[in-house]
Amino acid sequence: MYATNYHRASSVEDAVKLASSSDEAKYISGGQTLLPTMKQRLAAPSDLVDLRHVSDMKGISVDGGKIRIGAATTHAEVASSPDVASACPGLAHLAGHIGDPHVRHLGTIGGSIANNDPAADYPAGLMALGATIVTNTRSISADEFFTGMFETALEDGELIVAVEISAPASCGYAKFPNPASRYAMAGVFVARQGDGSVRLAVTGAGSDGVFRHAGMEQALASDFSPGALDGIGVDDSELLSDIHASSAYRANLVKVMAKRAVSAAG
Repeated sequence: MYATNYHRASSVEDAVKLASSSDEAKYISGGQTLLPTMKQRLAAPSDLVDLRHVSDMKGISVDGGKIRIGAATTHAEVASSPDVASACPGLAHLAGHIGDPHVRHLGTIGGSIANNDPAADYPAGLMALGATIVTNTRSISADEFFTGMFETALEDGELIVAVEISAPASCGYAKFPNPASRYAMAGVFVARQGDGSVRLAVTGAGSDGVFRHAGMEQALASDFSPGALDGIGVDDSELLSDIHASSAYRANLVKVMAKRAVSAAG
């Protein structure tokens, strides 16, 4: 690792001030992505601003059908929350299958979506749920937040504070994990609202990161059952192809995982 300066932020305002006064600062919470990248010398921030002690960025609250999750809340806390399990069980299931126990007890929802790894789980969940990402300056819809592989709408120095979700009528998540990393080789989150509308998002398979599948959404809006997807095809021309799976294999995985997600939601 290259030399770096460490700062412990006490509030959101303090964190933003510390980052803006540094040459090339990075926010860090669980560090499950940033620290390995630094160890490999693929990143060399001049300063690290630690968010683990910012109380305003922690915790889960449910008010009616509104769920707010602080950006510094760990995956394990989301997975074990009775409130999340009751209001949005698919999200609790998703969080409980991220990585291994070490990753789940250190990694945070804010860090995961800020990195926007194309195989990460949360982007599919938040996009399918129509979530809102709240930063220190504005609110961004999930559709607008995730802009491409490892890319988001965040501006330099902007800090994710929380994620807000409206509880769906039903939701489910299914993924085919890489046996070594537990990252999704294909993961599908489906959410049905009270008015019958459906949103379905795919992670781990797209060559440009998370995406929605309009054909599956339309089919499920008419018939919310796994069988409704039988005649729906998945175009593999824009899917990832690597040492783990070809694009054609991933296309098949997307359909299989979509059916499992619908079954879980049902």
